[in-house]
Formats: sequence, C-alpha cells, structure tokens
Amino acid sequence: MTNYHRQSLIWGAVALSAGILLWSLRAVLTPFLLGAMIAYILQPGVEWLARHRTPRGLAALLMISVFALVITSVALLAFLVIQQEVPEFARQGPSLAAKLEAILKPRLAWLGVSYSLDLASVRDWVAAHLIASEQGAALTVWRYLGTSGNVMIAVVGNAVLVPLVLFYLLYDRHEAFARLESFVPRRWLDRTRDFVAEIDHMMSQYLRGQLLVVAILAAFYPVALALAGLSVALPIGLLTAFAVFIPYFGFASALAMALLAALLQFHDWYGLGAVIVVYGVGQILESAILTPRFVGERIGLHPLAVIFSLLAFGKLFGFFGVLLALPASAVFALALRELRRRYLTSTFYQA
Repeated sequence: MTNYHRQSLIWGAVALSAGILLWSLRAVLTPFLLGAMIAYILQPGVEWLARHRTPRGLAALLMISVFALVITSVALLAFLVIQQEVPEFARQGPSLAAKLEAILKPRLAWLGVSYSLDLASVRDWVAAHLIASEQGAALTVWRYLGTSGNVMIAVVGNAVLVPLVLFYLLYDRHEAFARLESFVPRRWLDRTRDFVAEIDHMMSQYLRGQLLVVAILAAFYPVALALAGLSVALPIGLLTAFAVFIPYFGFASALAMALLAALLQFHDWYGLGAVIVVYGVGQILESAILTPRFVGERIGLHPLAVIFSLLAFGKLFGFFGVLLALPASAVFALALRELRRRYLTSTFYQA
C-alpha cells in the first residue's frame, strides 16, 4: 500500500468519524444550521453596508435587527389570528358540532352506515374546555411552554444561540471561509471553489426569486380576502404569503386557518367558497406564473423529493428542520449531480 492510499484511508476514517459525531449531535446542530441559513440570507445586506463604510460589527447588528423585526411581525400576525379565532371558536364550537351532527347523521343513515358518530361528546368537550375557559390564547400558550420543560429549554436555547451564531457568521465570514479553505487539499481547491460558487449562485437566485414571489403574494392575498369580506384578511393574507417558504405544508396550514376564520364569521357556504376561490387563484398565480418566472427550476428538486425532504428534516430537527429542508436538500442534490457527472466521465464507467 502506497503512502497516498494510506493517507486516503486515514482521512476517510476521520471524515466518517466526523459524520457519525455530527449525526449523533444533530439536535444540538439545529441552531447552528438555522443561524447559517439566516446568515446567508442577510450576508448581502452586511456586505452592502460594509462597502458604504459601516463597521462590519455594526452592519451585522443592523441586519440582525431588521431580520428580528420581520420575524416579530410575522409572529404577531400569527398571534393576532390565533387570539381572535380561539375565543370565537370557543363560543361557536358547540353549535358547529351540533350542525355537523345534524348534517352527517341522515347521510350516514342513507348510506346504510349504522355506526353512530358520538358528536354529542365532542360538543360537550368543546363546551367544557373552551367556553368554560376565560383565559386568552396568549396565557394558554405561555402556560403550555411553562409546563413543558423540554419545549421551554429548546425555545430559550434557540433564542440565545441563533442570534449569537448569526452575529459571528456575519462578522467573521471571510476569516471563516479562509480557515475552511486551509483544510481543503491543494489539488482539490479550485474544484471546491467552483462547486461552492455554483451552490452560491443557485441559492442566491432561488432566494431572490422567492422574495419576489412573497412580495407579490403579500399584496394579492390580503386584498383578495378583504374583497371577499374576511375580517382577518390582512394577517391571514400576509401569513399565507410568508408560508411560500414552506412548500405544500405552509400553504395547507394557511388555507386551514382561512377556512376556519370564514366558517366562524359567515356561518354559511359563501365564506368557504370565497376563501377556496381566493386560494385557488393564488395557487395558480404562484405555481403557473410567479414561480416559473422568478424562481424557475433553481433548485431542481422533484415534488416528491421536496415532500420527502420536508418530512425527513422535520423528523430530524423539528420545526426548524422544515425551514432548513429545501436549502440543505438543494446542496445535497447539487453534490449528487456533481458525483454523477464525475462517475459518468470516470474510466470505471466507460471501461
């Protein structure tokens, strides 16, 4: 065995050991990965401020503040919707359960289904747990966080670690990349730089396109829902626009919230029909016009691959894993395409 092969085996073992270690620490890595993703989004703003003679540390703090303001605004929108819908559902829950029971029972009997749905118990449960409760949604959520130690630790840990990681990644970006490059074997350095540049180009195009799509949808959904007469059109419309960053699941969650709001407000089929029409037009606008024009096939993932990555990253890293799914899967898919290209040009394949 030559010295080259011996070193290759040693470094391969080191890489495998590092991979196993990272896998075992995947829960701890979540705030670091999330901070890296946010840093990538905010980096152009930091570079622009730095070029205009703003100290890099101050530029990083300014961009973090802007991002925190945006996230706080989205959280307040979600809180506003929940705060309004939960008490309303508490008041109307028993009557809605009774109406559902009245609709389903004759239809089940007509179909010859003898099984009886015990919706009366559902109605009683709603009355006992929602109407009798005079606490607001915010207090309920806070009590849940307080009694769930693991949830509270995760929230506090991410709230502290993510900004810290984000600041250092924005402040020390060039030094960090230089240190990483120093570990790359010199014969692979140029190819590694080209690969990283390809990833950067793909992700920057994708993020810019997604931001344009979000901006247009943030104008469409609130206006369309307001014209339909929905009282919470602004917060639900904006939440729907931001949900574009979580394909399929984000849209489905926003649609469910809008349907519930329409059901509680209108008490008839008009509200449900209007919401379905608005979201149908919005989905056509996004998938047939906006995404092909501004985003295109930047990531190049099959829809099934997108769903699988969302489920897999959500299982591994929780809610934040869903946010990390598409960027991480895009990088992984690009690496697989590069391996496939090298495999097809190798003597092993062509021999």
